[in-house]
Amino acid sequence: MILQELVRYYDRQRALPESDIAPPGWVRRPLDYVLVLSSGGECINLVPQFVLAKSKRLSQAALLPAIGKQALKHTNSGKDANLLWDNASFALGWGDVRGTKLTSFAETIAHYLCDVQDEGVSAVNLFLAALVGQPDVARRLVERFDALTDFEQRDPVLAFQLVGDEEGLVHHRGEVRKAIATRLTDGELQASQGTCLVSGDSCVALASNETVIKGVWDAQPSGANIISFNKASFSSYGKRDSKGANAPVGKAASSAYSTALNHLLEAGSRNRVQVGDSSTVFWADRASTFDGEFTLADLFGEPKDDPDRGVRAVQALFEAVKGGQLPVGERDVRFFVLGLAPNAARISVRFWLDAPLAELAPRIARHFDDLRVVRRFDSDPITPSLFRLLTSLALQGKLDNVPPRLAGEWMRAILEGLPYPALLLNAAVMRCKAEQDVTYLRAAVLKAWLNRDHRRKHPDAPTDTQHFKEQLDMAQTDTPYRLGRLFAVLEHIQRQAMPGINATIRDRYYSAASTTPVTVFTTLLRLKNAHMKKLTDGQTAYFERLIGEVLEPMSDFPRQLTLAQQGRFALGYYHQRQQFFTRKDVDTNTAQEN
Repeated sequence: MILQELVRYYDRQRALPESDIAPPGWVRRPLDYVLVLSSGGECINLVPQFVLAKSKRLSQAALLPAIGKQALKHTNSGKDANLLWDNASFALGWGDVRGTKLTSFAETIAHYLCDVQDEGVSAVNLFLAALVGQPDVARRLVERFDALTDFEQRDPVLAFQLVGDEEGLVHHRGEVRKAIATRLTDGELQASQGTCLVSGDSCVALASNETVIKGVWDAQPSGANIISFNKASFSSYGKRDSKGANAPVGKAASSAYSTALNHLLEAGSRNRVQVGDSSTVFWADRASTFDGEFTLADLFGEPKDDPDRGVRAVQALFEAVKGGQLPVGERDVRFFVLGLAPNAARISVRFWLDAPLAELAPRIARHFDDLRVVRRFDSDPITPSLFRLLTSLALQGKLDNVPPRLAGEWMRAILEGLPYPALLLNAAVMRCKAEQDVTYLRAAVLKAWLNRDHRRKHPDAPTDTQHFKEQLDMAQTDTPYRLGRLFAVLEHIQRQAMPGINATIRDRYYSAASTTPVTVFTTLLRLKNAHMKKLTDGQTAYFERLIGEVLEPMSDFPRQLTLAQQGRFALGYYHQRQQFFTRKDVDTNTAQEN
């Protein structure tokens, strides 16, 4: 299913008039330099194909021939050169002491283009002939164009162009393109034949190796595979020595799905968002408002060039869902979401979703509705991205410290409308206790988790039920929630009695109060009496009434709170504390005495 949809996506992209996806037999990769040659093979110029932006090197992407998997990943043999383009170690023999790579580069041209009578190919052959056995020639060439430092620091990608050629690079010349197409057809005829598991076609050329997938976060930098068998024990009986027969996928289908996936995973792609350790890509089966004007990256990611784009995307989603404004033609548009995670030399499929927009849009809107909680500061994001939410749950705010499977399971729960994973609650509660603080983002996570858990336990309740409200709910009788409110009240009394205090009861007692209330609150209530003596009569009366209102439905302090109850404690504490700062009609410093 996944590979079939990727192949269909590739075919749709190829059919677009202004498509930038690579055609079969080609690959789109960054190109660093172009060697401009005369018809006699002399290098006229070395033209950079990159720009420097904010100390970052941005290379121009070019369409290059892909005669094998070396187009994305070389082996260590040094004998798998690309055709008419490659790293400087192949194209110039740069740093190639044995000359193996330069020889391979020349032999590849001879093998694929032996019958081609083209001025550009002849110029490249003459240029290479001058380099064989003379490594100093390449060095002097690079020094002449002031590029020595760059070549010594990295292995740039080079291609060739004939001076004054309007057709562009040598590999784009008409005769060369015809020869490449012929060679690819001959290769299919000589390959093993079988039935493709993706397309279902029989008697097609099978791909012996899958093109590597690049762009998956924390995977091998040179690329990794979704389908691969590197040991005999992984192969089926009788399929060990048959290339591609263990999981037969046609060459055309293999090229299509790997090209499509690499296209979706490109840096800066609007069809990709990083969710924890899961590199998530998404696409639709046809044009849609939420795959054109806005994408899932705008909803779950954090666009750097336009921070408010996510807010507008969520607002548009709410208006479409709650106002019933999803166009009839778009309700049936199917969206596909694929989460990929690194796994040694392979790529793991963390989750996969196939759903129409009519089902997906309400689920996403419900996620943001569940997250909505009163903000602590005006700078807090109205619609926090998953990246911010996850980092708020991690040690030192680093994404590397997020539990490995949490991001993928959370994303899947959002898109499928399921209860959030228990690991999410554990991470939020533990981080609150470790830092002795309930931040805005953690409160949003806790509120969302608790409301989803309540709907799970009460399946007959409406899907938009909010058991825990956005702001302080004085009608909420839940005991842990009331205990959290009480703790916030006691802390506020201490702050009023001791202005400018550096450490409050939260810094010392929060963890114990949220875990074993009975052992802490009796002490805190006695301490409260000492603080109340420093307040005015008006403040004392106000706080006594507030404490009485909080304790009214409670008969006793529980001995211990479960993990979910600790989450409700944290949310109650956050709500009550925010109420002190948001209510303008009650100022405890100037309250009038009754």
